[in-house]
Amino acid sequence: MIGRLSGTLIQKQPPLLMIDVHGVGYEVQAPMSTFYSLPELDKPVVLLIHMVVREDAQLLYGFYNESERRLFKSLIKVNGVGPKLGLTILSGISANEFVQVVKNNDESGLVRLPGIGKKTAQRLIVEMKDRLDDWDTPSVDDKTSIESDNLNSGQDIIKEATSALIALGYKPVEASKMISKLDKQDQSSESLIKQALKNTVR
Repeated sequence: MIGRLSGTLIQKQPPLLMIDVHGVGYEVQAPMSTFYSLPELDKPVVLLIHMVVREDAQLLYGFYNESERRLFKSLIKVNGVGPKLGLTILSGISANEFVQVVKNNDESGLVRLPGIGKKTAQRLIVEMKDRLDDWDTPSVDDKTSIESDNLNSGQDIIKEATSALIALGYKPVEASKMISKLDKQDQSSESLIKQALKNTVR
């Protein structure tokens, strides 16, 4: 099983990225929280990996830190929560914030995330609460910075951000509306996505 990848970042289009490791390109799916921490293309990158083996595929999920990976592993054990929804949750809320929402029995904080209805929110709170009793919440989620990609035009950045939101579970019209409300001057696609997701949980 693959638990860690160290190589060169050669492609990133949320939620997919590709890491070149000695000439082999590994496709990895990652939450937006990890995308915010990625370096520029053609730069070294190290990600923690959770590998899912199915009959028809071997899927890699990458995370910037152990807190994200640990929470992802716990989330996909919940009935009705698969890897895709796990990534969506981690894209819309930090690991530490999720822990606080669950401990506070805050259903509304989860229902605001795409793909989570009231029943799923209740199930998450019930099934995750015991697993998070010993959770340590160091402030590691908000220390990353985003750099603009000068090679992308404004329209390309908007298109990338909108496509990423759709991939995370938002409807096309909803995703476009979320992006249209933002100040897009001198922004990268990652920063637009981050702002859009933050606005949904306010």
